[in-house]
Amino acid sequence: MDQDPAEYRATSREHWAAAAGAWGAHRDVIQSAGEPVSQWMVDAIDPQPGHRVLELAAGPGDTGFLAAELIEPGGRLISSDAVQEMVDQARARATELGVANVDFRTIDAEWIDLATADLDGVLARWGYMLLADPAAALRETRRVLRPGGRVALAAWAEPAENPWAAAPAAELVALGAIEPPDLDQANMFAFRDPERIVDLLEQTGFAEIVVEQIAISFRYPSLDDWWDTQLDLSTTLARQVGAISPAQRDDLRDALDARLAPYVAQDGSVALPGLTHVAAAGA
Repeated sequence: MDQDPAEYRATSREHWAAAAGAWGAHRDVIQSAGEPVSQWMVDAIDPQPGHRVLELAAGPGDTGFLAAELIEPGGRLISSDAVQEMVDQARARATELGVANVDFRTIDAEWIDLATADLDGVLARWGYMLLADPAAALRETRRVLRPGGRVALAAWAEPAENPWAAAPAAELVALGAIEPPDLDQANMFAFRDPERIVDLLEQTGFAEIVVEQIAISFRYPSLDDWWDTQLDLSTTLARQVGAISPAQRDDLRDALDARLAPYVAQDGSVALPGLTHVAAAGA
């Protein structure tokens, strides 16, 4: 069944508002894994002193903050997210890091409230694939970029390449607790085929398109720490797990422990692999 866009947008905003505190609390795990992705993206937009750069779906804001230091002096970063709760997380992180050349805005990527040809670069790490209308967001991105400006994005590859996130849903499906998700709808794996990224960028007027893959690793002291983190970060997963019986929850954890056992070291620490597409293009 197709998603109703308005209903999806409302549910998504509720999800991210509720999860924002957890994303702030767990930002070290996410950013330590995502650092090479952020670095690739920032390099791809080639930030220069005086540039204006927008980060969409910024979460705690770390990718944009890497660009902020490169656009000094005279440059300005706009760190944005669709919900104020996430913007607040980025503001707190900027204060912690001492990043001063940044403005914080609540911005919906499908309707960017900025002037045409206003920016030199746009960053969106793991954002566009979650939108009801990613083509609209990319058209808006191109509109706000100056001629020659650049966009850089990241989007997750296949679920099988990302057990750190995909394993719980796979085992919930195996238990009969949920229906198999439609990966062609808006979700973290909607851009798993890199050709979709290329097609969308071409359709929305971008040129000089580059798509690559980056392998990353999510590290935790134990599988229990990984599981607790996933339940904190995803209100959807927490709701699904809360809806099954205690016996099913035990079965779920046993199945996950078995599935993820190859990634557990002798000391119990965990390194779960991930694979993400990264893409860049010029306006």
